Amino acid sequence: MNHQKILMNSKEMQRTLERLAFEILERHGDCSELALMGVQRRGVELAQRLRKILESRLSCDLPMGKLDINLYRDDWTNLSYQPKINQTDIPFAIDGRKLVLVDDVLFSGRTVRAALEAIMDYGRPKSVELLVLIDRGHRELPVQPDYVGKRVSTARDERVDVYVKELDGEDRVRLGSNPAG
Repeated sequence: MNHQKILMNSKEMQRTLERLAFEILERHGDCSELALMGVQRRGVELAQRLRKILESRLSCDLPMGKLDINLYRDDWTNLSYQPKINQTDIPFAIDGRKLVLVDDVLFSGRTVRAALEAIMDYGRPKSVELLVLIDRGHRELPVQPDYVGKRVSTARDERVDVYVKELDGEDRVRLGSNPAG
């Protein structure tokens, strides 16, 4: 039986992103060295929304990049499907920047490891902080987020799906059972 539970609706997602933006502002104060880096797919859309909020509060242009980590994944040879390769687009120099890496769901930590490896291929940032909309636990690597939208207790065989209106026509976060589980 496939159970589903809505973890966040559209208004809750918007409020959460506004709170996360203010946490970034509290920590950084201005945008002189700051840049956002969204992990393809839904991390990019979340980073774009954060950027809009931050730019309106800071009255500055905040650099933002899009990072595709598919070729850096450590499970690539074990995947039963062919991953869709997206484009990495980093229109600014990474060297010396304070990056905020934005992703939708933190699970094992392997996506973050791949993202860090990809970032280092483009330069050496001053620092990298991690922002996730959902932290669902079950870490396999020692990765902890600096900014968390919501922590959710999940079973390993459950899945957390983030829907964004830019790609999916609606904003929501859903917890459901994994079809393979």
